[in-house]
Amino acid sequence: MDDRVHPEVRRTATEIDTMEIRGAATIADAAARALRTQATESDAADAEAFRAELRTAARALYETRPTAVSLPNALRYVLRGMSSTTVEGLRQNVVESADEFRARLERAQADLGEVGANRLRDGDTIMTHCHSTDALACVEAAVEQGKHIEAVVKETRPRNQGHITAKRLDELGVPVTLIVDSAARRYLNDVDHVLVGADAVAADGSVVNKIGTSGLAVNARDRGTPIMVAAQTLKLHPGTMTGHTVDIEMRDTAEVVDDETLAELGNPTVKNPAFDVTPPRYVDAIVTERGQFPPESIVILMRELFGEGTSEPWAEPSSRVEP
Repeated sequence: MDDRVHPEVRRTATEIDTMEIRGAATIADAAARALRTQATESDAADAEAFRAELRTAARALYETRPTAVSLPNALRYVLRGMSSTTVEGLRQNVVESADEFRARLERAQADLGEVGANRLRDGDTIMTHCHSTDALACVEAAVEQGKHIEAVVKETRPRNQGHITAKRLDELGVPVTLIVDSAARRYLNDVDHVLVGADAVAADGSVVNKIGTSGLAVNARDRGTPIMVAAQTLKLHPGTMTGHTVDIEMRDTAEVVDDETLAELGNPTVKNPAFDVTPPRYVDAIVTERGQFPPESIVILMRELFGEGTSEPWAEPSSRVEP
């Protein structure tokens, strides 16, 4: 990694890559905080050197998670505010943009939770997949409204993120039933909603989320169980409006099977995709801090927020993709 990259940026990039920092909102917050530190600690001699240093730091963060759309959206928000022509001015630009982004991020989840809670009735049981702070915000808001909510939580292999969800729901006073992933269809008749988060939402309303979400959605639609996706607007993927596709990250096979067991099995090929894509026809509503939307209309909100395209301000000027 480039020597100009601050140690906190390096640490943050490593923790995002290893999933010690996980969850779209948490990743975005950590990235904005890291860029703020890069700016405040920079000893760049001139404005151009400062800009180059911030681009380098942003690239180090961006390259850790190709599908975590909240990450590039956070980087765009912080970097696009660099309008000054002096080092001190640019430093202040970054600090103000990072602070503003993090403040909006904090408010966004609470606002989203209030919107999502309106879809949950007293006595409802939800089924969750993976761990989503946005989805949990909906449950928390519903509980604060005095509603009794119960949950069927999928363990979500291979990293068992469902365990995190189960613990957090227990802290909220929500009765939890933890199930193996393959038992989801069996218990769908016992739930009122499937409630999941999203790592990215495409312009056509497709939802990119933890592997297994798509299969759960298909089964839920077959059983007539409504599917709600909780996703802050920072998870909208503006690049998909101009034809860009969402890359699906392939995780380390060691998350699935260790080398010794692999050898005992005859060294089969192991695939460990982190995400899958749920088509919009299987989603009933996408809940954001700006309200709830049918998946097919999410592009309207996307255009309002991002225009008709986007840029990559962390790229070097000669290779930058502009709207």
